Amino acid sequence: MERIHFLMSKDLTQLIHQYKSDTESVYNTWFINNDERLKAFRSIRRGVLQVIEDIRNKKFGNDFKGSSLEFVLTCIAEQKQVFEGASHPFYWKPKLRIPDIYENEQNKTLFGQFLESCVYAKNEDQLINAIIKLDSFKIKGLGPAVASIIYFLHPTIIPPFNTAIINGFNTLFKDKKKLGNWTEYLKIREVIIDTNKKHCRDLSLDLGAMTGLLFEIGTQKLAMGHDEYLSEQDKTRLEKLIEKRHKEAKKEKEDENLHSEMQYHLLKIGASLGYDVIAAANDRSRSWNDNRFSFISLKKFPELSTEVETLNSIKLIDVLWFEKDSNKVVAAFEVEKSTSIYSGILRLNDLSYTIGKGKETLYLVIPDSREKDAILQLSRPAIKNSNILIKYICFSELRQHCDALCKFGDNYQIIEKIARMAC
Repeated sequence: MERIHFLMSKDLTQLIHQYKSDTESVYNTWFINNDERLKAFRSIRRGVLQVIEDIRNKKFGNDFKGSSLEFVLTCIAEQKQVFEGASHPFYWKPKLRIPDIYENEQNKTLFGQFLESCVYAKNEDQLINAIIKLDSFKIKGLGPAVASIIYFLHPTIIPPFNTAIINGFNTLFKDKKKLGNWTEYLKIREVIIDTNKKHCRDLSLDLGAMTGLLFEIGTQKLAMGHDEYLSEQDKTRLEKLIEKRHKEAKKEKEDENLHSEMQYHLLKIGASLGYDVIAAANDRSRSWNDNRFSFISLKKFPELSTEVETLNSIKLIDVLWFEKDSNKVVAAFEVEKSTSIYSGILRLNDLSYTIGKGKETLYLVIPDSREKDAILQLSRPAIKNSNILIKYICFSELRQHCDALCKFGDNYQIIEKIARMAC
């Protein structure tokens, strides 16, 4: 038995190294060096708090569409790959009356109380007890898909869960676990936790790395064994999956380059106007066309009097302009490409509520193709009623007029020439 366990451990170590060395695996395209992944934790937590508040105040509707829960699942699904399709279990299915949290007020309240317990849980036991309690209510259609939400609240304790992950688990551990109930999920979780502890040096305390490995195995993007044992049909399917992943990785890289380009234009304009400028904390080592952000940005983020968590959120705003030699923000820019526009709005709101003086200007910078989405999000009642004015700038306008704004601008108000409002 010990001999078998040793061989399994040795084989898994090799598999982990294969997983990490593949530049197109989710470990490299999602888990590490991914700004959007880091930003998502804050946005999703804020979104979950809004779901709880909406349920408490009887403002949570009878449909998934347009609800605060839809925003949370949109943020999760936009992580792509591991979380693609994460929102599907939460769509309201009228004929099946599932998940039964939209029309059943008691179930809705129980779900809100469960989320609140998870948000404020301090340890593993509290989280597991909350899951067991939720399971005891037998709310129709509300299964362990919820774990994908809780992962973003407690990534070292709760692994996400979907069909691909369970397929990878069964393949790796030669098991036959099923997807649909919390009891099976908790058994799977124990094995994942135990395995991750043994290989933590090669993976991470964050269970996203381990479940990413299971996802790769479950989608057959990471093959176990030699492909000569595969049928021709399986080989063709595997080749298509690899080709699809290659295209996704290429698209991600293109999006990243476009994001960097827009950040560079904003840094360049701000510096030309005489302001101190700084890129997001996790972007300062970036460059565009051999122009390194570190040569334009402040070396150190200005001292701000606010809570640590809020400050960390503000530091992730893509570009900030400060009055020279001060901590006074005059303009803030969130560059959004394929991720949730609403999460960018939340970060700008954080800044305005906590350190804003009422005179700073706030902007979303968006692809031209997402203009309708920006208008929709900025027109949300919660945003319009906040009295915080956020405008938007299209990529094409920023690119086209960057040099002219640098040359003819006197102060931050010059950016208004290319900014638009959501009517």
